[in-house]
Amino acid sequence: MKKFITGAALSAVLLAGSALADDKKKYANPPVKEPQVFTTEKSGTFGGKKINYRTIAGDTFTYMENGEADATFFAYEYIKKDAKDPSTRPVTFVFNGGPGSASMWLHMGVFGPKRAVIPSDPDDDGAAPYKVMDNPETVLDATDLVFIDPIGTGMSRSLGDNNPQKHWGVLEDGKSVARFIRQWVQNNNRWNSPKFIAGESYGTVRSAVLADELTNRHNIGLNGIMLISAVLDYQNSRIQDGSIMSYVSFLPSYAATAWYHNKLPNKPANLEAFLNEVREFAAGEYAQALIQGNRLSTAQEQAIIDKLHAYTGLKKQYLKNTNMRIHVFRFFKELMRDEGKVVGRLDSRYLGEEPDAAGEFFSGDPFAYASGNAFNVAINSHLTDFMGVDFSKPELGRRIYNMSARASKGWKWNWNVWGKSVPNGGRFVNVIPYLGKAMRRNKDMGVLVTSGYYDFATPFFGAENALAEVDIVKDRVEYTYYEAGHMMYVHEPSRLKFLNDIRDFIKKYE
Repeated sequence: MKKFITGAALSAVLLAGSALADDKKKYANPPVKEPQVFTTEKSGTFGGKKINYRTIAGDTFTYMENGEADATFFAYEYIKKDAKDPSTRPVTFVFNGGPGSASMWLHMGVFGPKRAVIPSDPDDDGAAPYKVMDNPETVLDATDLVFIDPIGTGMSRSLGDNNPQKHWGVLEDGKSVARFIRQWVQNNNRWNSPKFIAGESYGTVRSAVLADELTNRHNIGLNGIMLISAVLDYQNSRIQDGSIMSYVSFLPSYAATAWYHNKLPNKPANLEAFLNEVREFAAGEYAQALIQGNRLSTAQEQAIIDKLHAYTGLKKQYLKNTNMRIHVFRFFKELMRDEGKVVGRLDSRYLGEEPDAAGEFFSGDPFAYASGNAFNVAINSHLTDFMGVDFSKPELGRRIYNMSARASKGWKWNWNVWGKSVPNGGRFVNVIPYLGKAMRRNKDMGVLVTSGYYDFATPFFGAENALAEVDIVKDRVEYTYYEAGHMMYVHEPSRLKFLNDIRDFIKKYE
């Protein structure tokens, strides 16, 4: 029996075909038929030990269930050459956050054999030329290093007509990076190596999902997870109406910043003792007062305002006007408003001056615009001059290094997905259950949490509150703190302490 297609149906088919063609054109990438790899031989002294090592910069293809390559991760590896048993030497997978950020910050800031040098004290990195120098304190003596740029960042991308956005989401991203790690382990026969992951900022969200995915889907157990500037339960780090925990979690960071800038009415001598006192008040009297809401008496309200003033340096009338709820983006402007200065979000040691001293919010983060240029220059120069990457090769698809995938607008936060476990808990992203499950199913896995006191993107008390949830095996969680911000390693004393803490953690859990 013949079937006839009506004009309308034919138009629909043609339109669908046209749309499909447009999609293919939209997501088409320059073809990469074979993985491109660039290798050099190096030697250096790290942790006081002479290390001969190989640098490898190149593609690792990941595959769909039908066996077709769908994406390539362009990763950067530093592998010790003369290890007694390479198959059992520790390996650490390192990545940044964003979401949608390349790994250049951790790569060129602290973990790589070379590092970009920017001012240790809060100051603008200025213009080129920038200084890149040896990094003998890094942990290549203790572990091989693999830096991961998620799809859309660095030179990692989808292949063919595959949409890169299928890798962009809380769950999607974790599964994507897990496929890379599994493929890398298989390609390099590193099944029996002690395995660590180190993620910064949103990379700590990835770490929790990744640990669960590696453990329960790929049967790859991790020895340790390094959570650098951790954000795990967003109710502790994002202001939203009705969220009491965000106000509680930010308070010690307000106190630390006011202490640093000498804005407290009576500045204590010891920062750590002072912050312990603020923590106790925040989780106790302050949290109870916020829960009381409009049931709080006038006398009780005044007592809380007096303490908030002592701990933050903010004016009492301002604290009353805000109903004792200090919005973090207002704090940046309010703390030093009388001096016409704003404090940084990623590192509140940094100060900026803006023409509108009466504004409610700052126009830009003083740390962000004071530090990015040097890292971008450093990674591009490093790949060419140190790792031998030839960006002009046609086989490489003439790729450029993308600092960011610009993925945040298209990121799938998995809101209101019924019938499945979702990270947002219905309102806030919360990946603590993923991390907790991975810890309970692997008795040997440890967690290191590194936090800067002057970090407002991922407040240190927010990480502590998240990791106090009952899912977590608290005896295997360690905390270290630094008198710096989100990227604590830009501060030289903190960088040295950070690397010692990382090395000690790896040696403990390998």
